[in-house]
Amino acid sequence: MVLVAVAACAATAPSPRPSPNASSTVAPATQAPTASGSSGAPSTALGSDTPGTAVALKVVADHLDAPVDVTTADDGSGRIFVVEQGGVIEIVKGGKALATPFLDLSSRISSGGERGLLGLAFHPGYPSDPQFFVDYTDPNGDTVIASFRVDPADPDRADPTSELVLLTIKQPFPNHNGGSVAFGNDGLLYVGMGDGGSGGDPQGNGQRLDTLLGKILRLDVLGPDATAAEPYAIPSDNPYASGAAGLPEIWLRGLRNPWRIRFDRPTGILWIGDVGQSAWEEVDAIAPGMGGSNLGWNTMEGAHCYAATTCDPTGLTLPVTEYDHGQGCSITGGLVAHDPVIPGLADQYLFADYCSGTMWSIDATTTSLTRPTVLLESGRAISAFGVDEDGSVLVTDVNGGALLRLVTAP
Repeated sequence: MVLVAVAACAATAPSPRPSPNASSTVAPATQAPTASGSSGAPSTALGSDTPGTAVALKVVADHLDAPVDVTTADDGSGRIFVVEQGGVIEIVKGGKALATPFLDLSSRISSGGERGLLGLAFHPGYPSDPQFFVDYTDPNGDTVIASFRVDPADPDRADPTSELVLLTIKQPFPNHNGGSVAFGNDGLLYVGMGDGGSGGDPQGNGQRLDTLLGKILRLDVLGPDATAAEPYAIPSDNPYASGAAGLPEIWLRGLRNPWRIRFDRPTGILWIGDVGQSAWEEVDAIAPGMGGSNLGWNTMEGAHCYAATTCDPTGLTLPVTEYDHGQGCSITGGLVAHDPVIPGLADQYLFADYCSGTMWSIDATTTSLTRPTVLLESGRAISAFGVDEDGSVLVTDVNGGALLRLVTAP
């Protein structure tokens, strides 16, 4: 198996990724939880540390500036859209970025640390509905979820005057901003929000239902009917749709900092990489119909009690996989592979650690706590996963300024 050498994590490099807090404590849960939140011995279905398919990363484009997300418009154009933390969305074609960016929001955002332009999703009806949605940090340090429209005269340019703000969410601290936006198979927009920052969730935002922090939100974007006064609607099956028991936008709670959420189209499962505090990084898998689930933070960190010697995981939906800080420090959530040129990875969920560069996989059909398999030691500061229009897996390296493609190792 051919592996790329691991490079040390550059602690001073600009990055939207959180740093661990070594002052926190973690203890085993009083029960061993499964992914559904019930008790029982954790499964270790993947016992091998060596995958059956040897892979490598091949550079698609470099000289990018802190890339943190990658996607396509899925319109047959072959264009790859790369989000740069500083506020620019680049279009990559033919192995390089176009001379003029798709959109430049650098004058509207604050960037650095865990702030910046963090996420991008095209409307599922694109290009008939030429909208796309972004998550960015405004000059006050708060999260903004907004839509833009493509310039009708040039599909390679967005109209910077078309911004419609859906939500502005106050951030009490400068870290744990989340940043992902993604459309589900239901055509609704999902937004990943961190717990507001600091360390250990001092405001208890992960569990509170009167704040959007520490949540996955679910919004019905209204297309041409949207207005500044009513930019989105609340889906009727959101768990708190009436607003009586919690904020109506909430779909899931109990998250610390969901750095990258992705849907698996064949199954509709939402996969979440949730960054840990000081000891455990986790992956959660949420099937359709699981709205209202509580993913445990800050009662739990991964499948372990947080800041207590015992805790009760009853009623919590706990991870399908985790790894400890002996193997990395900050998870980058990935995707379920359906790559036609690497069939050996079919139906494997791929994810990575930003600090160590290690990439892992698990069987995407797992329903209980499963030990991940090492896929690749990349030597990269992996910040996002995506796919091109052919289904090939793409990866961004935030520190190296590169867009890469996962390929079979020579």
